[in-house]
Amino acid sequence: MAKLLKSISYIFHPIVMPLAGVIFYFSKSPRYIAPEVIKAKLISVLILTVLLPIVLYFLLKILGKVNSIYLKSTKERIIPLVLNCLVLFVVIRKILTPTQAIELYFFFLGILFSALSCLILVLLKVKASMHMIGVSGLFMFFIALSIHFSININKTLALTSIILGAVATSRLHMKAHSFAELILGLVLGALPQLILTPYWI
Repeated sequence: MAKLLKSISYIFHPIVMPLAGVIFYFSKSPRYIAPEVIKAKLISVLILTVLLPIVLYFLLKILGKVNSIYLKSTKERIIPLVLNCLVLFVVIRKILTPTQAIELYFFFLGILFSALSCLILVLLKVKASMHMIGVSGLFMFFIALSIHFSININKTLALTSIILGAVATSRLHMKAHSFAELILGLVLGALPQLILTPYWI
């Protein structure tokens, strides 16, 4: 059980949540989008939000700026969060513009607001669970998409709810966060998505 809970933290790491949202969007969107456009967007998001952060993490680890992938201290989180905010800004400005995919634009804008909020809290020496931020933001985006496209994704929402609970359990079991930090992460992830939803639904 301990190994399972630990693996959950790896599988549902925050850096894969944006890509998961993009994949889900393209799989459910009723609009016709050219396959080559979808492929280009997916590759771009994969490179910028998954592969680049991994490379930057190892670079920071070599430089002694971080100790582990979990970024346990608030000090360790500052540089990765700043870099993450810059990457998200590039994605919004160059990859997922509102004229091309307004839903994804506001999804990433919400992610950026969550990251900025997390950064501000870190500067104030307050930790929030970035795992919970990632999954809860994705969950809220799924709900908004189901309303926007009038599609039934109850099974997906149920599965995401289970994942949300599993991630929270994993983080508590690993003593990575307190209950309050998990709730804070939940709010920071879901609230920006909820606030921005009326702008594209």
